[in-house]
Amino acid sequence: MNARRILLELLDAALRAVDGRASVSKLLRKSRPNGVIRVLAIGKAASAMALGAHDVLGDAIDTMLVITKDGHVDPGLERVPAVTVLESAHPVPDERSLAAGLILRRWLEELDADVTPLFLVSGGSSSLVELLHGDATLDELRALNERGLAAGWDIATLNARRARMSQLKAGGVARMLAGRRALALFISDVPGDDPDVIGSGLLGRDAGRADGIERHIVANVEGAVHAAREAALARGLKLESGGERIVGEAADIAQRMLSAVRTCDCDGVVWGGESTVTLPPRHGRGGRNTHLALSFARQLRAGDSWLLLAAGTDGTDGPTSDAGAIVDAETIERASLAGCDVERAWREFDSGAALEAAEDLVHTGPTGTNVGDILIAIRNSATSLRGHAMPRMI
Repeated sequence: MNARRILLELLDAALRAVDGRASVSKLLRKSRPNGVIRVLAIGKAASAMALGAHDVLGDAIDTMLVITKDGHVDPGLERVPAVTVLESAHPVPDERSLAAGLILRRWLEELDADVTPLFLVSGGSSSLVELLHGDATLDELRALNERGLAAGWDIATLNARRARMSQLKAGGVARMLAGRRALALFISDVPGDDPDVIGSGLLGRDAGRADGIERHIVANVEGAVHAAREAALARGLKLESGGERIVGEAADIAQRMLSAVRTCDCDGVVWGGESTVTLPPRHGRGGRNTHLALSFARQLRAGDSWLLLAAGTDGTDGPTSDAGAIVDAETIERASLAGCDVERAWREFDSGAALEAAEDLVHTGPTGTNVGDILIAIRNSATSLRGHAMPRMI
């Protein structure tokens, strides 16, 4: 079978293992809340998580509020009664983010005493919904987000600075609950799976105070990595994992992965986590995964038998609609023959344009999850790559 198709199948297996709908359903079947339930789902995977809650709880749900990224609304929500869906901005907040924050505050204020609130939180929440402190402005918040994204700040640094401007971040929602009982389920895209960090800690612990929130992680990148390894094994391939989540600059991680595959005594490696990029003032189209993939491809030698898939598990790579890319030893040649100056594209962070020219981009659309990024490299005969069109995920 074509090695590129195998990589897409391994990605598909990883995504299914951390699917928001299935993960929420699984947890709620084991630990179902009693009485009347009101659901608030926030994040890129909010639609899928909300559907998972409805699958199990059904008529026990009083109302449901879903706040998610533009284009990430699952059509299945149309059949769910008493649901309100808000599409908002990501990765940089806008006026809709502030409007969603006001609706969230009203939702909390109107919770009846006999209702159990169920919170479903995934990555992206921090941009989608916001309530600012009185002296903070939207322009200041947008500037902070843009500066952090361009500079490649790690999530802890970005969250700490966001929290200074926000009524919601760093346990703000927990404070608004004022100690009442609640259930919170998280899809984690952060190191340590810490609820104090996921979604900038909307449902994080309020330092120094006890609260009544029961918190559970229902999916993380380790689950995706494990599923990819199991799917590879079922195809006769043995993949090694890095053991720890990837962190650091995308180009550095590409170099580390190439060193790992060249020295491994197996069929490939699979890593999970989230890289960063430090962007110049002027840059082109792309995200951290396409930049990582192009960096990997630049270091491959003619005849090298390695292919790399680098993709965001949410189906988007930074501000693009690309999930990521699959590259091989002929990627640079294909892009160059198509008229792309690959070195310029790499220097100017225009990796998306280069990999589009090479026909190496991967598109999944919204996936219903968001556990960070996944990198899968496998060995293949270089000659078998020629003449195979890039499969497209459905």
